[in-house]
Amino acid sequence: MFSETNNDKLQQIMEQNPEIKSFVTRLLDSHRLEISAISHEIRNPLTLVYSTLQLIESQHPEVLSFRHWDSMHQDIEYMNQLLEELSSYNNGEQLHLAAVDTAKFLKKAALSFAASLVDTDIEFTSHIANELPQTYVDSVKIRQTLLNLLRNAREAVETCTNSVRPTIRLNADCIDDMIRITVADNGCGINPQDLSSIFEPFVTHKNGGSGLGLAIARRIVTAHGGTLHVNSTIKTGSAFTIMLPVKQDA
Repeated sequence: MFSETNNDKLQQIMEQNPEIKSFVTRLLDSHRLEISAISHEIRNPLTLVYSTLQLIESQHPEVLSFRHWDSMHQDIEYMNQLLEELSSYNNGEQLHLAAVDTAKFLKKAALSFAASLVDTDIEFTSHIANELPQTYVDSVKIRQTLLNLLRNAREAVETCTNSVRPTIRLNADCIDDMIRITVADNGCGINPQDLSSIFEPFVTHKNGGSGLGLAIARRIVTAHGGTLHVNSTIKTGSAFTIMLPVKQDA
């Protein structure tokens, strides 16, 4: 697997030699096109399969009671989700930057997530500084990253069996010309031996995970010139911190 360390070394080599940079850039572009083509070719017949199942259900409702029918639906939905995440990872570095009112943007994302917790006992708090500077970001992809981290935090507190009330916090401020966004939870934390690999694609430590969520998040943040790091303690919780540069050329 091509790890973050491998990528850092490749970036260093590319910066030292323009010819290598040009060659690798063409190679990566070709690789992205191949992944997009493969995803497209798989999604089309998968859509036909799903449509056929719906047709069978409409003509023969009794199949709904058949053993494994629901499992087959879930498998198809998982494959569709995997293809969507693979596409997101593949296109994570392709940004459409625009000026964003950072505080307003983050508050809107926080409200959207809070609405999803109405029927739960999860305590969600957000502290977003009002005077955050404007910056240039791909708002769709940064929103995707934030909601990904928040959903992970929700899963972390829902699956943890400690006796404390589940809580999630979203904090945002500005430090050293960087916008700092932190998503923290009081779940069971991440095993220390897993921390070094959680951002690698197709590496997952939870049931039903694709191993692409955090890889997509870091890929998007890195493409913005920022960083994404995690601090986690067993039986205490985890905190994911995004650092985004304040000034970016659109």
